[in-house]
Amino acid sequence: MTDQPLWSPSASWIESTNLDRYRRSMHPDLADSDALWQWSVDHPGDFWREVWDTADLVGDPGQRLVEEGDEFWQWRFLPDATVNIAENLLAARSGSSDPAIIWRREDGAERFLDRDELTSEVAAFAAFLRAAGVTSGDRVAAWMPHVPETIVAFLAAASIGAVFTSTSADFGVDGVVDRFGQTAPTVLVAADGYMYGGRTFECLDRLPDIVEQLPSVEHVVVVGHLQAQPSIPDGTIHWADAIGPHRGAAPEYAPLPADHPLYILYSSGTTGKPKCIVHRGLGVLLKHLAEQQLQCDIGPGDRVFYFTTCGWMMWNWLVSALGSGATIVLFDGNPGHPGPQTLFDLIDEYELTLFGVSAKFIDASMKTGLRPIDSHRMESLRAICSTGSPLSHEGFAWIYDAVKADVHLASIAGGTDLCGCLVAGDPTKPVYAGAVQRKTFGLDIAVFDDTGEPMGPGHKGELVCTTPFPSMPLEFWNDPDGSRYRAAYFDRFPDVWAHGDYASWTEQGGMVIHGRSDATLNASGVRIGTAEIYRVVEQLPEVAEALCIGQEWDDDTRIVLFVRLGEGHELSEELQATIRRELRSKCSPRHVPAAICQVPDIPRTRSGKIVELAVTETVHGRPVKNLEALANPEALSNFDVLSHIELRSSD
Repeated sequence: MTDQPLWSPSASWIESTNLDRYRRSMHPDLADSDALWQWSVDHPGDFWREVWDTADLVGDPGQRLVEEGDEFWQWRFLPDATVNIAENLLAARSGSSDPAIIWRREDGAERFLDRDELTSEVAAFAAFLRAAGVTSGDRVAAWMPHVPETIVAFLAAASIGAVFTSTSADFGVDGVVDRFGQTAPTVLVAADGYMYGGRTFECLDRLPDIVEQLPSVEHVVVVGHLQAQPSIPDGTIHWADAIGPHRGAAPEYAPLPADHPLYILYSSGTTGKPKCIVHRGLGVLLKHLAEQQLQCDIGPGDRVFYFTTCGWMMWNWLVSALGSGATIVLFDGNPGHPGPQTLFDLIDEYELTLFGVSAKFIDASMKTGLRPIDSHRMESLRAICSTGSPLSHEGFAWIYDAVKADVHLASIAGGTDLCGCLVAGDPTKPVYAGAVQRKTFGLDIAVFDDTGEPMGPGHKGELVCTTPFPSMPLEFWNDPDGSRYRAAYFDRFPDVWAHGDYASWTEQGGMVIHGRSDATLNASGVRIGTAEIYRVVEQLPEVAEALCIGQEWDDDTRIVLFVRLGEGHELSEELQATIRRELRSKCSPRHVPAAICQVPDIPRTRSGKIVELAVTETVHGRPVKNLEALANPEALSNFDVLSHIELRSSD
């Protein structure tokens, strides 16, 4: 970590940000964002009420700011509020001629919906749902690509108090049933297919099998994504026929309690059936608005893009940007098709102000030699967000060298569990390579050692949150006594949220994420974050991607590194020696793997995260319980062979 920032905001930049305007307006006595953060954790009820007020939410906030619980997860913020989330997302800048949604498919197809058009579509589909007998608390599920109809279905469900749940169209039958089979939806929205990498993939052949295994489903609505009027299975209805009789319906928004369930998200589920995480409406909205407006500087008229699918929590996060009056930009397809510049083209085409992608996408773009700064204007772009995994130091440097020199690069980290961030950006502070800038407002984040003591800069430990926050899950589905919920977050440290990341503070107050703590390597009693190894190894030109596990060996654990090499490269003794030398010099001798193996592919979840735990189970000859959570489960066969042979060190 260098002491020199890659980017520092100018005084005029700082003064133009939502964060600084909010500080000067609401708390002129506080000197900067650090002081504002301290106030927010010292007065959480006041802070979250101010988020309500500054976001100009529609509804009744109630009188009480906080209902303190006996335990961490029992706290409630604005517990007496009455609100409808759909109404608030649609009300922001209602009547504006700016698009609410811009949709783009990889083949160039595009659509624009303004606020009034989106509201009309939502009102019509909500009327269909009511006519179909859907009431408050019922589940509406979507097995869909990243298209406007998915958002319409969510907002329509939310408008009547139904609970929305979604997964991406590339999930197979088992993956869909593993999720929706637990939450028992009464309505299923599905597309006829999707496009990826220049190919089309049909979904309707799988739909009858899915419906047969979901006995709760009473109505199936098919969206014609590949064809306007596809031939659909018996017992289903076209989207156009569902909403056609209800066009012109007036918008109706049920007034709902603050803790009314909004949507159900799913954990990756690579070690068993995914957890069904139920999120409360107002808590998630407050959290998203605080992150987006204060820490990502999103406001009315902005154009916000995040590459995601509707099976990842960043889809939910992106949709919430409607509540700030922003236009949200959707891209459906392969981000590298027809070339690595595809997503960067969107910046100029749609005048994006925030460009959100995964850290893996940034590193992959860097490896291609792409330099958008030489070919794109990017005059509108103010912020780039990166999430999904730790962004390498080199990835930070590449953004400022090859993309745009004057941009706020916000590495953000959180997860599905809170549907938001624990640490995120700060547009009023410098950006340092490899570090997330700050704690999110209203949350007191710490790094604990194994005994539960906070650790200072440079010491690695467990990432925790020591204060309750609004977007804590309401519950897990089918967890009546809350035992699974408590075990997931509070077993490690009493009355403290343990998030499952391995992290350390920097001297500047930022945070470095070293990987998932459940995938942290513990070789000879020394804990090592896998991200430290990936950062070094994946910078080698021969290495396209890497995955590292701890293998049980001689009553201890040793590090085994798997590499996927670029085309035309082989794992020679010379390359192995280079990998070891680089890790030894740039990390430590403890980071040097005992064995290095070449594999043709590395398994990942459908949101692009590599799955160390699934590989660990496979190498040890243990079953991986939910292969449907993987985008490429066939890749595990590369490691299954290794479970039957001795992984030999090449030292």
